[in-house]
Amino acid sequence: MGNILIVAEEREGTLRKVSYELVTVAHEMAKGLGGAVQAAVVGNNVSACADSLAKSGVAQVYCADSPALAYFAPEVFAATLVEVTRKASPSVVLMPATGWGKELGAKLAAKLDWGVVTDCISFQVEGGTLIFKRPVYAGKAMATIKAKSLPVIASMRPNIFPPAPQQSAAAPIEKIEVTAVTPRAKVVEKVKKEAVDVDLAEAKVVVSGGRGAKNADGFVQIREIAKMLGAAVGASRAAVDAGWIDYSTQVGQTGKTVAPQLYIALGISGAIQHLAGMSSSKVIVAVNKDPDAPIFQAADYGIVADLFDVMPVLKEELKKVLAEK
Repeated sequence: MGNILIVAEEREGTLRKVSYELVTVAHEMAKGLGGAVQAAVVGNNVSACADSLAKSGVAQVYCADSPALAYFAPEVFAATLVEVTRKASPSVVLMPATGWGKELGAKLAAKLDWGVVTDCISFQVEGGTLIFKRPVYAGKAMATIKAKSLPVIASMRPNIFPPAPQQSAAAPIEKIEVTAVTPRAKVVEKVKKEAVDVDLAEAKVVVSGGRGAKNADGFVQIREIAKMLGAAVGASRAAVDAGWIDYSTQVGQTGKTVAPQLYIALGISGAIQHLAGMSSSKVIVAVNKDPDAPIFQAADYGIVADLFDVMPVLKEELKKVLAEK
C-alpha cells in the first residue's frame, strides 16, 4: 500500500517530457504516502522507452510491448493497463493531463471503479489521503479536490514540475502480456503530420496568434518570432476556424492546454475558452489594439497596438539580444 504508478506517454518511440515530470511528482507524493515509485509504458517497440524509464529513479518498470498497441485504441490500452495496475497494486496512478492521458485515465478509472481527478497542478498529502488543486472557470478560480479514499487516478498538467534526471542505476523491467481486445475502430491509413520544431504541449515558450493576424500570411511573422525564441506556435480557435493554421496548434478549451514559462498572445482577444488553455502560463505577454480586450486581464505585460506594428520591432530587438549571446 502506498505505491505510486506513473503511466508514461510514448510517441513514435520516444517518451514525452511529461513522463519524467510524473516521476518527480510521484517521488514527492511518496514522501507523504510511503511506498515505492513504479512506472509503466505501453505501446509497440517501446523497449528503449522502458530502458529510459528504468534510469529515471523509479523502483520498477512494467513494459507492455505489442503490435496490438501500435495505434492508440483506448479500449486496448485501458485493458492492458488494468493488467499492469493489478500487478503493481498502487495506491495512486498518475497520468499526463494530455488528450492521451485524460481519455485513457477516464477509461481506466471506469474499469477499475476508482475515483479520478483530472488536470491537476498541485497536490498535498493530508491524513493519509490526497488533496489536489486544479484550475476551473478558465483559470479564474482554483478547485480543491480531496480524494475520499485511495486508490485514485490523477492526471497532472505538463510543465508544472521539473523532469526527473537520468541516473546510472537501472530499475528492473517486467514484461506484461497484452490482453487480446478487439478495438472498436480500425486504422486504415496513417497520415504523418508536418514535423514541428517544438511540441506545443511541452514548450517552455509559446507564441500564439489570433484573429488579429488577419490571414495565413500573418502567421508567417508569428512563426519567425517563435523560431527566434525556440518556441512553439499556438493559435486561437478563431484563427484555426478561419483556416489560417492547423487545428493541432489550437490553444483553449477545445484545443490544447499549455503551461509554458512564457506565453505571447499576438492579436488574441482572450475569450474565456482560450484563457482556459493558457491561464497557467508563468508569464503572459499580450499584444492587442483593443484596450478592453479580455486578454489584458490575464496578462502580466500588455501592449495596446496593432500586432503588425509590434512584430517587426520585436524581431529587431530579438536579433540584437541573440547577437549578444
